[in-house]
Amino acid sequence: MPLSIFGFRALWSPYFILFILLITAGYFFITVKKRHQFKDSEPLKTSQAVLFILAMVLLYTTKGSPIDLMAHIMFTFHMVQMAFLYLIIPPIFIASVPNWLWERIIDLPFIKKVFKFFTKPLIALVVFNGLFSVYHIPIIMDAVKMNILLHAIYTIILFIFAIFLWWPLINKLPGHHQLHGLKKLGYIIGDGVLLTPACGLIIFAPAAMYTTYTDGEMWLKAMALCVPGSTLSGLSISGPELFTNMPAKEDQQLGGVLMKIIQEIVLGFMLIKIFFEWFKKEQEDAEKINEAALLQNGPHPVE
Repeated sequence: MPLSIFGFRALWSPYFILFILLITAGYFFITVKKRHQFKDSEPLKTSQAVLFILAMVLLYTTKGSPIDLMAHIMFTFHMVQMAFLYLIIPPIFIASVPNWLWERIIDLPFIKKVFKFFTKPLIALVVFNGLFSVYHIPIIMDAVKMNILLHAIYTIILFIFAIFLWWPLINKLPGHHQLHGLKKLGYIIGDGVLLTPACGLIIFAPAAMYTTYTDGEMWLKAMALCVPGSTLSGLSISGPELFTNMPAKEDQQLGGVLMKIIQEIVLGFMLIKIFFEWFKKEQEDAEKINEAALLQNGPHPVE
């Protein structure tokens, strides 16, 4: 059965694209037009602008395109959506915002204390992975997916804590939690390890665990989060099996596998980036040592 039966609003989320456009306009308004009103501000780099647009395109694709609808139909798409929302978009977003703007945001009274506490590497690792694992406990996930307010709150909270998770690796702000060298390596390995139990339980479960993907009535309630009620009530559909031939258990297993694969690709990319940064720093340090040695041992003027 084609997805077009759910209508344009469910497929392309016009209100969400308006939100994305407003956020994008606000970003360029502050970083370009109003930049001079901020002390110590610097011109927006082309790379930062490109990264921000990329983050917004990925965010809309993940939450506003038919992928969001498919995430309510197939668990596989749900896990791919989670991977993009929490493993790919946050580091791009962090890198896209200029340091001077991050400083203004973080220095706000309430945000400063919260940010400083939750971006401590160990806390960031444990809290994000804990929230992610708790979310995928069947009774909790089913409850969240059938309540639009709970779903919105949990999604936003997870995204914020994904920012906290990536902050020690990506940010370059003086005085903020930053990791270097082996600490970065350990942090990445720790992240990979902490997410493994949740993915393992999903992959190796003896049966499909989530009723919002297996029970027709529960599934319809979950679909109400992304399909207008008037559209949903006019359709004669009974369950996700109308849109996929994949059995629920295999769908669940594939979702868990893809989540872990995407995580390993992202973390692998970060490891490569860290290696090249380390190599570059070692080369620069070696050049400085050589220059200092040449100056010290160079010819002395004849008296």
